[in-house]
Amino acid sequence: MQPQDIEDLIERYNSGMTTPAENALVESWYLKYKHDDPYLSQEQLEEDQKESLDSLLNEIQGRTKRIQLSRWAIAASILFFMAVGGYFFTINNNSRRQIAAVKPQKQDVAPGGNKAILTLGDGSTIVLNGAKIGKLARQGNIIIKKAADGQISYRDVVVDFHPSKNIIYNTAATPQGGQYQFILADGTKVWLNASSSIKYPVVFNGNERRVELTGEAYFEVAHNAKKPFKVISNGQTVEVLGTHFNINAYNDEQAVKTTLLEGSVKVSAGKVSNIIKPGQQARFDHGLIDVMNVDADEVVAWKNGFFFFEDNNIQEVMRQLSRWYGVEIRYEGQLPSRRFSGEISRNVNLSQILDILSFKQIHYKIDGKTIIVMN
Repeated sequence: MQPQDIEDLIERYNSGMTTPAENALVESWYLKYKHDDPYLSQEQLEEDQKESLDSLLNEIQGRTKRIQLSRWAIAASILFFMAVGGYFFTINNNSRRQIAAVKPQKQDVAPGGNKAILTLGDGSTIVLNGAKIGKLARQGNIIIKKAADGQISYRDVVVDFHPSKNIIYNTAATPQGGQYQFILADGTKVWLNASSSIKYPVVFNGNERRVELTGEAYFEVAHNAKKPFKVISNGQTVEVLGTHFNINAYNDEQAVKTTLLEGSVKVSAGKVSNIIKPGQQARFDHGLIDVMNVDADEVVAWKNGFFFFEDNNIQEVMRQLSRWYGVEIRYEGQLPSRRFSGEISRNVNLSQILDILSFKQIHYKIDGKTIIVMN
């Protein structure tokens, strides 16, 4: 980015003429390079960035100390630096025209929330987000309850009933724009991501605990050395005794990804199997299981309210946005080759994330529940 481009951006920023996305970029840039020492360490800056960055910091230092950053600007800051920062320094002379083209949208889409439908053994359904707190249903010898925080529990046993010989299955499913948390009868905790479902028995009889998953879920499995916990998803089986792990098994993703946070996990598919350790991810694709090291906390960022991108292309990014915001994605023209890395809150409106992406020459239009991505 040329010094004149920075000066123009700062002038508009100080005059209050910048868009929310431009505000976040300037403020995030400042936060990225601010040190306790009032002077920047020049060793940390590339030689070709010194002049423009020093100029920017000198201009905004006084203003930034006086302003209160908007919540979404703070949430976006990491994504700006990882996905936009490097590109920002090499932007061409058309940068002013490109930035000015980012305009507020008349239409917008709010983020998802706690939404799910529970299908009981008799086929009846309960809309969990609209259900009352307390007892929801009885399944055999188990009472299903909804806690004040919305969490669904199967842990209360009805003692005046004899154990049932019939296995009763429930299925919990989240729509686009939905997520939900459950505690199964054995005490295992399950966080279900958007556009996902899990089928499980209300009581784990027999010598194993077996559930079926589509989509994505994070598990904190209650330890039971005598009764392994198995998750079946898209042709693979994950077996544990008690541990924390995440499975991403969406049908529109290339591979099924199992990521371990604690303990030990065995991933099997046909005659192929692998045991992974904490911080490792098993990727099952076309009959093969590859194991690699990953940052597990980043993989489960969705559970903690964040999107996390790591060198993802625009289609991979848009699949995540489509699930969480409940929108259809349509592409027009030849898309530029761009990669995105970083983290951003899932609690912001869709247009705010799309504004960030537009800094990498990704243009879009919101048409109701359809996002049109253009070159």
